[in-house]
Amino acid sequence: MYGKIIKAMSAFILLTAVAASAQLRVGVGKVDVTPDEGKLPEPFVSIHDHLFTRAILIENGKSSGLLMNMDVGKISAALFAQISQGISKQYGIPVDNMVISAVHDHASVSSLGGGDALSGRPVSPNMQAFIDKVHAGMLEAVKQAKASLQPAEIGFGEGKLLLNVNRDGIDPKTRQWSEKPNPNFTSDKTLAVVEFRKPNGEPIAVYLNYAMHAITMFLTMQISGDFPESAEQYIENAYDNNVVAIWTIAPAGDQDPLYLRPILKIGEQRIRQEMDPAKTGDAAKTEYSAAMIRLFNGPVQRPLQPIDPTLAAQAWRVVEAIGTLTGEEAIRVMDGITGFTGNAVIQGSSKVVSCPTRPRPTTAVGPGGSPQPTPAANAQAAPAAPAPPPPLMQIKVGALRIGDVAIARNDSELYNQFGQETKEGSPFRKTLVVGLANGGGGYVPTDDAFGRGTFQVAGNRLIQGCAEMGVVNAIDGLLEQDILSTPGN
Repeated sequence: MYGKIIKAMSAFILLTAVAASAQLRVGVGKVDVTPDEGKLPEPFVSIHDHLFTRAILIENGKSSGLLMNMDVGKISAALFAQISQGISKQYGIPVDNMVISAVHDHASVSSLGGGDALSGRPVSPNMQAFIDKVHAGMLEAVKQAKASLQPAEIGFGEGKLLLNVNRDGIDPKTRQWSEKPNPNFTSDKTLAVVEFRKPNGEPIAVYLNYAMHAITMFLTMQISGDFPESAEQYIENAYDNNVVAIWTIAPAGDQDPLYLRPILKIGEQRIRQEMDPAKTGDAAKTEYSAAMIRLFNGPVQRPLQPIDPTLAAQAWRVVEAIGTLTGEEAIRVMDGITGFTGNAVIQGSSKVVSCPTRPRPTTAVGPGGSPQPTPAANAQAAPAAPAPPPPLMQIKVGALRIGDVAIARNDSELYNQFGQETKEGSPFRKTLVVGLANGGGGYVPTDDAFGRGTFQVAGNRLIQGCAEMGVVNAIDGLLEQDILSTPGN
């Protein structure tokens, strides 16, 4: 009932805000940021297709906002702070009005600007060269967007894609919780589409949001934009490259592509080739995880072998199929959007949700509550001296309003239910939730997931009972209290 009252009140406030807003203007930019062929970051050995950064700049004469993404795994909080502050200083865009996201591409650099996220190694020269290229590309994309500003309208629509699946499943052999497709668990199939178009109806930009990991090229050791880039290119080509398309990841901490057969086979071959053959028993299980991490982040210990060409070709066909279906669904939704408006309030806000943590667990909990060994269980025992209490985990959330569209954001890999709950409680009927934005955090499971003991939980320091309601309430609170209460920007 409370949610319905809020939504009813919001409708009146939104109408009042339209009267106070000014003409919307939108500009776009797109820059190729593919690493140089001779300077590929570890562990990549070749370039399959190119990486880009794209920008959509929005102004209304009173305020401005920026939507941007990059074909990388994550962007560090430090690099985001550096880039966002530079853009804000040069163009006057408030940092709270920026949504700078990573597509979480597993066929690109895993953590941009944060060193080696998994091993703590310093940044290599080739990695630094890529960081510098992306940084320069982001600034150039904003420059292009600023130069191309033109009168525009905004519209919103939703479609459906049956391409993702929950990955908290039961292993058919061990009967333990594992990363397996589970079509019976929660999975939001919504493709959210925000379209910016000229007053004559010609599209300028499209902003997509869908909950699915970009892992269909994982462990090929080839640089690729994966299916998000394929979808973006498909849409842009459909409009003779006069449009910029941005794909963003919705809460997908427990969401995989449904179709992964070729890449799973490639990944298994890669890991087996990289593993130390002398390891057996529990040591081999630990080495399996370690080998995957080396392949993901480098350096590898054994020469990379050629991958099966048939599997490689099939993996890329899956990428193109997903990109094609996503692009076609987005275009179908665009064709049906009504209620475009050229007058739009632009306003952003942010907040930090702090949750208590625990030492990383040494066992995961399997079905029925039985403890199951994890790689951490084989680590050296901690010293007897009492350790200081673990620090709080800070989850950064925010929201950007453009007219009657709310783009919520967070810097983490939230489970899918977070997104559904946020949209359900939002005072804006047109709400989407962008993950890994304005920094790059770790997995944030729902409260019920703690009993399943999957890898997202087994290596997680969060304490059950804080994050789920904390994040959802924080985002919806920003929309209700900070953004709707000051409608005149």
